[in-house]
Amino acid sequence: MTEFDVVVVGGGTGNNVAAAAADAGLETALIEKGPLGGTCLNRGCNPSKMLVQRANVLNGVRDAGRFGVDATVEGVDYAGMVDEISSTLSSAAENMEADYRDREHLTLYKEETRFVDERTLAVDGEEITGERVVVAAGSRPSVPPIDGIDEVEYLTSDEALYLDEPPDSLVVLGGGYISVELGYVFWSMGTDVAILERNDTLVHREDGDVAETITDVARERHDVYTGYSATAVEDDEEGVTLHAESQAGDVALTADELLVATGRRPNTDLLALDAVGIELDERGFVDTNEYLETTAENVWAQGDIAGNSQLKHAGDYETRHTVASVVHGERRSIDLSVMPHVIFTEPQVAGVGATEEELAAEGREYVVGTARYEDTAMGRAKKLDTGFAKAIATLDGEILGCHVVGESASTLVHEAVIAMQSAPGTVSDVAESIHAHPTLNKVVEAAFRDVPR
Repeated sequence: MTEFDVVVVGGGTGNNVAAAAADAGLETALIEKGPLGGTCLNRGCNPSKMLVQRANVLNGVRDAGRFGVDATVEGVDYAGMVDEISSTLSSAAENMEADYRDREHLTLYKEETRFVDERTLAVDGEEITGERVVVAAGSRPSVPPIDGIDEVEYLTSDEALYLDEPPDSLVVLGGGYISVELGYVFWSMGTDVAILERNDTLVHREDGDVAETITDVARERHDVYTGYSATAVEDDEEGVTLHAESQAGDVALTADELLVATGRRPNTDLLALDAVGIELDERGFVDTNEYLETTAENVWAQGDIAGNSQLKHAGDYETRHTVASVVHGERRSIDLSVMPHVIFTEPQVAGVGATEEELAAEGREYVVGTARYEDTAMGRAKKLDTGFAKAIATLDGEILGCHVVGESASTLVHEAVIAMQSAPGTVSDVAESIHAHPTLNKVVEAAFRDVPR
C-alpha cells in the first residue's frame, strides 16, 4: 500500500486542491481517469460558451441590417469551429497534465478508482491511502428511465458540444439551462429545434417573469411544448421519435437527433462511497457540513458531487475553503447564501437570491422594482427591445434578490451580488451609487430606484 498525506479524487476543481497540497510539500495523489479540468473545461462551461459566442457573432451579422449595415453570411464552417474549440481545450488539459506530472510531491493516477475504506482507494492495481482525502469526482448527465431510451441513440451535452455538423432537426428533452443554451446554438446554425419540458415554462427555477420571458423568446425560435411528460422513445428510418403526454393531449416529435438535457447526477455511485461510511443525502450527493467535512473522519467533499451548488464558481469558492482546511489546518465554514448564476442563451439570464415565487411560498412580505433595457439610453442605442432588471427587497430595503434578462446580464447582476455580500445589502447601496451614463448598468440602477422605499 502506498501512503500519501493527501489524496484527491477528481481532477476538476480538485486539481487545485492537489496542486496546493503538493506546493505545500505534502505528498499528494490526484486520481482522474479523464482529462484534467473536469466537466467545466472539457464538457461544460468552456465548450458551450465558445459555441454560444460563435452563435452570437453569426446572429450579429444577420442583425446588422437593423443598424443600416449591409452584411450577409456567406457560410458557416461549423466543423472548423468545433475543431478549434476541441483543440484549444484539449491542449489546455494536456498542458495541465504535463505540469502536474512534473510537479514535485504530486503523483497523478489516470485510472478509475473506488473506495476500499474511508481513506483507502483501489487504483491502478494497487491500494493507496491518504491521511486526508478530498472527494471531488463531479457529476455526469442524468438520463431518465423512459421506455425505449436504452434502445435508441441519443445525445447528452457531452456529445452535443462536439458534433461535426449541426443536425437538420433536433428534439430536446428538458427545458433547463442546457436546453436553452444548446437550443439557441443549434437554431443559430440552421437546425430546426423542438423543446419538450414537463413544467409550464422553460428554466422554471428562475423568477417567474424571467422564465416567462425566456419561454416566449424560445417560442419565436423553436417548437416549444411545455407541460408535457415524456413517455417513450423509438427510432426508425425517419429519425428518433419522442412520445409525450399532457392534459392537452399526446404528441410525437421526430427529429434527426434527440438531446437529453434533464439535469446532472453525482458520480457517487461509481466510487462505492456508501459502502465505507461516507454518507449520501436523499438525492445521492455526498453529505457535507458547513466545513465541507463528510461523515468520515478526515474526508472532505466539494464541487458537483457534494451537491451544495452545481456551479463552477461555487466549486472554486469551495476549493479555497478545502485548501484552507486540508493543506493549512484552518477550519473555515462556507457561506453560499449569495450565489449568482447565469444562463448564456440569448438574451442572457442572470440571478442571485430569492425569486418572487419562493418568497410568496414562504409567506414573506417584499417589494419589487423593475426597469426595461429599452427605456435606457444604451438600450435604445443597441435596439434592445427585450430585457429587464428586477430587484426584490424587504419592506425596509434589504436586498433579497435580483434577476436580469438581457444583454450582459451575466455582468450586470454582480452589482447586486457585491451589495448583498456586504450584508445587509440595501436597495440604497445600488440605487444611490452613481452609474456612468450611458451604460447598460443604468437598467440595474433604474430597477433599484423603482423599489418602493
